[in-house]
Amino acid sequence: MPLYEYRCEQCSKQFEATQSVHARAEDTECPFCHAQQATRILSSFASKIAGDHKPGFAEIKAKAMNNERMERFAKLPPLNAKRNVPPPNTSSDSSPVTGTGSSSGS
Repeated sequence: MPLYEYRCEQCSKQFEATQSVHARAEDTECPFCHAQQATRILSSFASKIAGDHKPGFAEIKAKAMNNERMERFAKLPPLNAKRNVPPPNTSSDSSPVTGTGSSSGS
C-alpha cells in the first residue's frame, strides 16, 4: 500500500498515512486532532540503484532466442530468391566456348 502525506486543515499539522489507492482524502482522520479535514500533499521521493543493472532470467532467455533466430535467418536465401553463386572461372588459361559466336564460312 502506498504512503501518503496529508495536512490537516483544522490544526495545520502534517502527517503520513498508509492507505489503499482507493481511499479518499476526505475520509482520512488527523492523528493529532481527529478531524476529518485532511488534504493530500504532493510529496517527493528519492530512490537509489546500487551497482549496475544485472540482467534477469527473462532478458538472458530473450537474448538467446534472438541469437538462435538470427542464425536461422542467416541460412535462408535472400528475399529476391537469388542465390549467391560464385562468379565463373575467369582465368586467362581457359577461354569459355560460346555457341553464339560469329562464324566465317557458311
